[in-house]
Amino acid sequence: MSPLPAPGAPLPHYVSTAPFDPLATESMTSAQSRIHLASQKQLMWWKFKQHKLALISGIFLAAVYLMIVIVEFLAPYGLHTRNVDFIHAPPQRVHFFDKGSFVGPFVYGRSMTLDIDTLHRVYTDKTNDVQPIRFFCRGDAYKFWGVAASNYHLVCPAIGGQMFLLGTDRLGRDVLSRILYGARISLTIGLIGISISFVLGIVIGGLAGYRGGVFDLIVQRLIEVLQSLPSLPLWMALAAIMPVTWSPIVIYFGITVILGIIDWTGLARAVRSKLLALREEDYVQAAQLMGASTPRIIGRHLVPGFMSHLIASATISIPGMILGETALSFLGLGLRPPITSWGILLTEAKSVSVIAFYPWLLYPIIPVVLVILAFNFLGDGLRDAADPYK
Repeated sequence: MSPLPAPGAPLPHYVSTAPFDPLATESMTSAQSRIHLASQKQLMWWKFKQHKLALISGIFLAAVYLMIVIVEFLAPYGLHTRNVDFIHAPPQRVHFFDKGSFVGPFVYGRSMTLDIDTLHRVYTDKTNDVQPIRFFCRGDAYKFWGVAASNYHLVCPAIGGQMFLLGTDRLGRDVLSRILYGARISLTIGLIGISISFVLGIVIGGLAGYRGGVFDLIVQRLIEVLQSLPSLPLWMALAAIMPVTWSPIVIYFGITVILGIIDWTGLARAVRSKLLALREEDYVQAAQLMGASTPRIIGRHLVPGFMSHLIASATISIPGMILGETALSFLGLGLRPPITSWGILLTEAKSVSVIAFYPWLLYPIIPVVLVILAFNFLGDGLRDAADPYK
């Protein structure tokens, strides 16, 4: 034990004479420095990439929405092209080898006979009739988005042949082509509907949370009433109001508006809860003292702070709208022919007897399930990425 210094004697100083290094005690590795200097968007992107299912779902949905832009080019047949000699034809298998030699992708021609006992058409492959599949070829004429006339397709049947990879329906129309065309309606109706509910949810929920008082009370009671009503019967009642004399385009936008009006309640409550917590912050009071209007405070200062959470919530809501359109069209209360959607295609398979004899008419349910799952996985990933510090 060192002796104590004498009274009045100066205390010893232990000062390092080495040059001062401000980062000596806070040295970071290159990986830590990269995270420390990253922006909010970079952190969100890195967090999102860790969710592999969300990343794969995002790529899948991007490809699907790109597909609906050029669906006329991708579909092997026109939307209303009928093959009267191949009604309710089952799917054809794609072959690559014929009699042991490589030919390339092709299908066999078919012959049809009528079963006298069941009165059903029976199709058999003719192995001596090889029909090569053509790529980047001339086929059925179409108008690209109803404007530019063309007949160029990605894939076509052999000249004078047939290619029904997913079979045909009761009018001899190719099911694969109609699924591709139906994707344009079923997928865009979800985006337009969520855009309507997004705007309503932000405006009504924002005013209720920021203003409070009687307006907030009225909005909350209205939301509780709408959420207490079963969604499907309410959609059916509103869809039944639309006159049958309306054009298909007007009915399309009518169904979109109905889905958007019904779905805004959940988003409005999320916005209201956020604004109730943020409206007392110092920067909001500073904006009020500077004379900023209510729309400016909500739109420029409050909503951008949790926009990522709103986008994630909206992404999860899109599958509900796609299912809503599919259900209404399947029940005959939504879109009507000649507009084609996945719900309308599923009306072909209403009866058990049809499903038993022609199960390929249920194939439109496959893209519905895949898109719904992809949106749910993408929404989960966006929700986690919205708060990258967790």
